[in-house]
Amino acid sequence: MRQNSTAPRNNKLKPSSNLIMNGSVRVRVIRTLLAIQNGQSLSSVLDPLLNSLHDGDKGFAHALLLTTLRQWHALARLLDSLADNPIDEVEVRTTIQVGLVQLLYLEVADHAAIHETVEAAKEIEFAHSTGLVNAILRKVAKNPSKFRKKCDKKHSLPNWLAYQLKQDWSEQYDELTQGLRQPAPMFLRVNSAVTSVEEYQHALDVAEIDADLVELTTGFKVANSSGSATSTTLSTKGLRLHQSTAVNALPDFALGTASVQDMHAQLAAPIINKALMTKLSAKKSDTENTNNEIHILDACAAPGGKLAHWLELISANDESSLFHVKQDSAETSPAITDIKVTAIDNEAPRIERIRENLQRLNLSQHDLQQADNSIALNIVCADATRWQHGKNKKAATNEPIFDAILLDSPCTATGVIRRHPDISILRTEEDIEQTALLQADILHNLWPQLKAGGYLLYVTCSILKQENVEQMQDFITHHNDAVAIEFTEDCSWGIEQAIGRQCLPIDSVSGDGFYYALLMKS
Repeated sequence: MRQNSTAPRNNKLKPSSNLIMNGSVRVRVIRTLLAIQNGQSLSSVLDPLLNSLHDGDKGFAHALLLTTLRQWHALARLLDSLADNPIDEVEVRTTIQVGLVQLLYLEVADHAAIHETVEAAKEIEFAHSTGLVNAILRKVAKNPSKFRKKCDKKHSLPNWLAYQLKQDWSEQYDELTQGLRQPAPMFLRVNSAVTSVEEYQHALDVAEIDADLVELTTGFKVANSSGSATSTTLSTKGLRLHQSTAVNALPDFALGTASVQDMHAQLAAPIINKALMTKLSAKKSDTENTNNEIHILDACAAPGGKLAHWLELISANDESSLFHVKQDSAETSPAITDIKVTAIDNEAPRIERIRENLQRLNLSQHDLQQADNSIALNIVCADATRWQHGKNKKAATNEPIFDAILLDSPCTATGVIRRHPDISILRTEEDIEQTALLQADILHNLWPQLKAGGYLLYVTCSILKQENVEQMQDFITHHNDAVAIEFTEDCSWGIEQAIGRQCLPIDSVSGDGFYYALLMKS
């Protein structure tokens, strides 16, 4: 997902939108938090913050900012219980919450946390609040374990989101809401066209970077030429680092040997690739694929992780490559000779990000041509709700062209709050309905461009059912030619839904919250 509308605002918060990076470390963190409350995303303000600091201060600033965001709503409730009167000034509230994080979560010495936070209030020109800031922090410093327990007791989410999660996931609610306030593990995807996961794990070991091999099994049933269902399984391997590590410390990262990608996100490319291989291996009609070309689409492709993974699988010299599909008869069903890949996203800067990521992985169009893989890659800046293949041609129509579509759909991104804790501040309840409508528009536009017998993999990084299983149920209700492919008990990931499977970010070693549904066009 990443084709979102402008980040929503919290209308109760009206801080300055100017992000000024000067002053003490705490002041810079406070100003960054104010910018986020004013609608800026963490990804847009984190680098300016860290780049403005000396190397020795970056680690503390990063921990202070991310921890404050993860505990934001719990801290706000604690602050309200500590204050004799409501604190309306957002700058003052933010300053106190930064102080509370130091005392409760970062174990900063009492005198340092209190003194420096009071000084920060002066630096941001709220000297009138120093008495209040000092009093609240001193009260907490007298018994931090008591207040930490109070802060940790419930969730740290906006109430509307906590309520919705309670409705959607009543059995998993407590684990889920606590899991969302923890840091996420760091996973690596190894480029199978270059090396194996086991070999790269050894390279990490030589570099003294500890990592565990993680293997996820996926099983699903597909229709065969006789009309009955056949079960198929695949394995997806990745690496989970024991500690998050700077990418420049990873062996051969700049050469494209590995990528940072959540383990549950690594399921997308193997699933749609396996489904397409199954389709191509089945008995073909006399008219289908006579030119030995296949067309695939990655919709809403930025920043390009899933696209790169798919290209890696296609390019690999093993059984995962589409060029190695076993044919029923070499005479009646010649091997695939050309693969045309189209990737679309709706913002030019994000298109550039795709190109940069593919360049590092040696998967640009130039690299693919040099490798003589007969893969044609076309990256297009376009709106997925309106884009049609071949729209610049005279006879362009919204007619079937693609054998497979990977739709990494726009969503509220509630499944990746662990990695992007600003989401719990930026999202509003109204965003769910708006996003669901956007998803439906994209599905409605892309589905007619999928060939009969083709597959569409619908993916979100949301944990809200309205964007996931309910979206799929509504889509199938209105499209008689859409058939939901059943995931089998062989799956080692996710929770079975009426359609598809849902991953939840519950524990400290598993991947993020992703939803998967595989549809076939009958």
